[in-house]
Amino acid sequence: MSIALTYTPIEEIPRIRNELRSTFKTELTRSLEWRKRQLYQLARLAQNEAEAICDALARDFAKPRFEVIVAELAGVVNFALKSAEKLEEWTQPEQPDVPNFQRSWKPTIYKVPKGVVLIISPWNYPMILTLQPLVGAIAAGCCAVIKPSEAVPHFSKLLAELVPKYLDASAYRVINGAVPETTKILELQWDHIFYTGNGRIARIVASAAAKHLTPCSLELGGKSPVVVDASYDMELAAKRILWGKCNNAGQICVAPDYILVPRQKQDELVRGFEKAYKAFFPNGALDDAHYGGIVNDFHFQRLSALLDRSQGEQVGGAFEGKRDPTRRRIEPVIVKGVDENDSLLEEEIFGPLLPIIAVDSLDDAIDFINARPHPLVLYAFTEDPVVKERLINETQSGGIAFNDTFQHLAVGELPFSGIGESGYGYQFMRYSFDAFTHLRSSVDIPKSEEPNLSLRYPPYKAEAYQLLGSALNVPIPE
Repeated sequence: MSIALTYTPIEEIPRIRNELRSTFKTELTRSLEWRKRQLYQLARLAQNEAEAICDALARDFAKPRFEVIVAELAGVVNFALKSAEKLEEWTQPEQPDVPNFQRSWKPTIYKVPKGVVLIISPWNYPMILTLQPLVGAIAAGCCAVIKPSEAVPHFSKLLAELVPKYLDASAYRVINGAVPETTKILELQWDHIFYTGNGRIARIVASAAAKHLTPCSLELGGKSPVVVDASYDMELAAKRILWGKCNNAGQICVAPDYILVPRQKQDELVRGFEKAYKAFFPNGALDDAHYGGIVNDFHFQRLSALLDRSQGEQVGGAFEGKRDPTRRRIEPVIVKGVDENDSLLEEEIFGPLLPIIAVDSLDDAIDFINARPHPLVLYAFTEDPVVKERLINETQSGGIAFNDTFQHLAVGELPFSGIGESGYGYQFMRYSFDAFTHLRSSVDIPKSEEPNLSLRYPPYKAEAYQLLGSALNVPIPE
């Protein structure tokens, strides 16, 4: 059952931003000990309120408890605690390696917070995709406004209650609302905007940010392909791909979107999917508590229309493809024999539909990928180093993961980002800290350097041209 989410009054939004600005000017957030306390409190929020968060997401769209615990809550705790542990290291000023004659200038890079930032998060993984960037903002010493999605009202209501309970309300605030409230938010100046969602809204966010020359991180999505090499174990590939597709019923930016498989291996891969599906959901996925629902009627109808218009062959057998519009549930569906003009290739699927495209060569697979916007991740199942090297060198994507799906998200030390249509701006651990940090360069020229600087003053002598312009005479390698 849905609830009526109380929206933040529009007239209060500028006041909230201004209050955070006032807090930032007090230098409260500069203290590393204060930042650590906030990070520990964020971890406590995830631990102490786990059941309430699981319940909220179950009410919003039947999200399985296991997925919330493992993919969202545990991640928040880990990111927060590890970031607190690394804080001294990350914030330490750096002295770059410079030529001997510049060392007395004390060249230094200071890591300073950008200021008051805005985090706009989506509905599909609302806990981790809201609080993971918040971890970076806290670690960097920023104040932040959090705008969660109105599409998950139980969660967003709960978050608005929990943030002031655990975090310093003078530095971190939740604003709830829909289009009018978000429009007002985007009219204001922010020191960084971190948006997770789709490309259409990202363009609105980036355009609004450009009016204030505000930097952005845009974590988007796209159609993430899966390349399956003919020599790979089809049964294992199918198992790992299906697991990735079934997470949150395919409603995640890194879900496998379509498969490119050698034509002669297509049926073998399908048999692997059937075996894995029977093992995952012996009685089908429709009523299985370990399988999620679709977030709202709009997306249920959108997915149904994509499937109904497909000219591919829907795989039968274990895959019954049942739908329940009342509960907004769709079982995983495998569609083989799909061509490049099929409805399932029109847009990011963002649901439990998985088309298979048969190709005749690796060249064909690479050409197919390169003819489309750059995806957030490229998956490839192969143990052939030549195939791996070709995919790395001849395609572009935010990331590339071999022989599994999703698992690259478990490595917090790797930067996560899109490229082109799948977004820009790095995140996770140190990269989230960096996103909200300004690298402030500094030199401190001592008086004793004056003799060495004398050549820069007019009137300019021949010696000045010779020494200060010496780069013009440096030999350039052929």
